[in-house]
Amino acid sequence: MVEVKTLTDESFDKEIGDAATPMIVDFWAPWCGPCRMVHPVIEEIAADHDGKVVVGKLNVDENPATASKFGIMSIPTIILFKGGEAVKKVIGARSKADFEREFELA
Repeated sequence: MVEVKTLTDESFDKEIGDAATPMIVDFWAPWCGPCRMVHPVIEEIAADHDGKVVVGKLNVDENPATASKFGIMSIPTIILFKGGEAVKKVIGARSKADFEREFELA
């Protein structure tokens, strides 16, 4: 199974900047019910699109600086980064097909 990268305030900029492919980042928290619903969907996307996209997760409670930097007000928020820049933001739990459509992965 493909690993979903765990990102932190310290590692975020380097991981995003070094990504050779687009990167999807799930901003979440352990107490968030919809975040727990999205987790297996995010893992499926990572596995199904291995080599085309890198997938990471950032716990907003443990990494408030990065969450603040991207204006995360509701979770889950999933952001697509290309070339180190945020290009698409999706807020809330969605189906795998919805995420693939939003991020043009299909």
